[in-house]
Amino acid sequence: MPTDLDIAAAATLRPLVEVAADLGVSEEHLEPWGRDVAKIDLGVLDRSARQDTSPAQHRPGEQNRAKYVVVTAITPTPLGEGKTTTSVGLAQALASTGSRAVVCLRQPSMGPTFGIKGGAAGGGYSQVVPMERLNLHLTGDFHAVTAAHNLLAAMVDNHLHQGNKLGIDVRNITWRRVLDVNDRALRTVIVGIGSRDDGLVRQTGFDITAASEVMVLLTLATSLEDLRLRLGRIVVAYTVEGKSVTADDLGAAGAMAVILRDALKPNLLQTLEGGPAIVHCGPFGNIATGTSSVIADLVGVRGSDYVITEAGFGADMGAERFFDVKCRVSGLVPDAAVLVATVRALKAHSGHWTIKPGRPLPEGLLDEDPQEVTAGLPNLRKHIEIIQRFGIRPVVAINAFPTDHDSEHDVVRALCDELGVRCAVTTHVADGGAGGRELARAVVDAAHEPSDFRFLYPLELPLAEKIEAIATEIYGADGIDVSPAAAKALKEYERLGFGNLPVVIAKTHLSISSDPTLKGAPTGWRLPVREVRAAVGAGYVYAICGDMRTMPGLPKSPNAERIDIREDGSTTGLS
Repeated sequence: MPTDLDIAAAATLRPLVEVAADLGVSEEHLEPWGRDVAKIDLGVLDRSARQDTSPAQHRPGEQNRAKYVVVTAITPTPLGEGKTTTSVGLAQALASTGSRAVVCLRQPSMGPTFGIKGGAAGGGYSQVVPMERLNLHLTGDFHAVTAAHNLLAAMVDNHLHQGNKLGIDVRNITWRRVLDVNDRALRTVIVGIGSRDDGLVRQTGFDITAASEVMVLLTLATSLEDLRLRLGRIVVAYTVEGKSVTADDLGAAGAMAVILRDALKPNLLQTLEGGPAIVHCGPFGNIATGTSSVIADLVGVRGSDYVITEAGFGADMGAERFFDVKCRVSGLVPDAAVLVATVRALKAHSGHWTIKPGRPLPEGLLDEDPQEVTAGLPNLRKHIEIIQRFGIRPVVAINAFPTDHDSEHDVVRALCDELGVRCAVTTHVADGGAGGRELARAVVDAAHEPSDFRFLYPLELPLAEKIEAIATEIYGADGIDVSPAAAKALKEYERLGFGNLPVVIAKTHLSISSDPTLKGAPTGWRLPVREVRAAVGAGYVYAICGDMRTMPGLPKSPNAERIDIREDGSTTGLS
């Protein structure tokens, strides 16, 4: 099969005005960025801005009439389970049967694109195009987030230099800087070195832009006004008396909102088969929501029969945050969840194989071995239970590879039959929308059954009890062990009025537990809560459980070494 880049380069794209019309977006609400990408003006969210009066109209807080489907997966492995390709393939399959479908995806960070992961436009014949634009800069939203975030960092240091009128405790500044590059050398830095005019000397560091709180709040903002309010609430530091210092206190939020004004508008692209694709925002899946934007989904439900949106990593992380954080903000009620699995990944979850990123697959992993698939089924079973805990019907999508064997697929189907869960094999990577029609039929059936969606916890629950609910009911832990520093922070956040916020658990994505070496569905363990931080602008408190890297490093042989440009300006080596 041709490479992803070759497939994307050979595609004949539809005029974007026609693609937008399929989404109920008129030309007057498109802001072109070149020939094949456009911003969608937020005025389209007004009912009067729609081109028709289809039953897909929706207002926040109403039961959505378009069917709203989230795509998640079993616990990730270095092999990649294919959530993005499945999302695109499902949207193409639904469109091929006459339904109006839109796929809403995160924008990939350029750090991992040039590192080891590569791009995130999908794969094979289930991609979003133009693939190069999507993976490299797109409309500059990541750069806007970087600039807004670093403006606030600069104003923190300028405030210290100019006399520190607010009484900021220099030892308790929480706002770092960001850059959309994998660069481990910037994880910890000293600023202000030089003359007295170069600022206050202090230790700080850089995170990758996808880890910025500005990125998350851009994802969750529902309007320009909401964005401005969220920016103002960002807590950057604390005074010696323990009072929080915000972006509004520093007078920075207004300028940040101006920088982000265009970035708030979602980006319209298209699938290889010409269907609408909205690509917007890209928060980290480890410490943030790991989803595309609320605004993208709100645009989607107004002009489609089906909105396919993706949640990062496994159901224990991305789907839980999608349900408990994003859905609280959007008011959208999910109708079904697609749970992506591969037989290769299930074999890995047997615990019998060592798989490392960028290394050849272990010899024998691709041999026909239904027993190895069976050994990995506890992980799939656990993720099914997680989705069902929220009252949502899961549909298991077996993302099939040419090296798979029917007997291995039969093992997965047998478990789904036992649990009363729909299951479908999909070959969308090789066959595009036609390869995803079995999955599309299963999703349609599931999405048209009555929904019983419910959140995991009420917001009134104390923060520690929310963390414990996720640990025990989602991860399967026996309980939580809160460090003295974390317990103190939880108490302080509740004193400051942050107690009614939802919580996010920052932990490894390689295991349902907090230990990346534990495969399958671990039991008999406790979740260690090492540290707790508040992302007040984004609107949640997050507990750090393990060693979280918010600035990745480059591998020994990064993808950047293989990417180049031809004389005609086209790209080579992008994956």
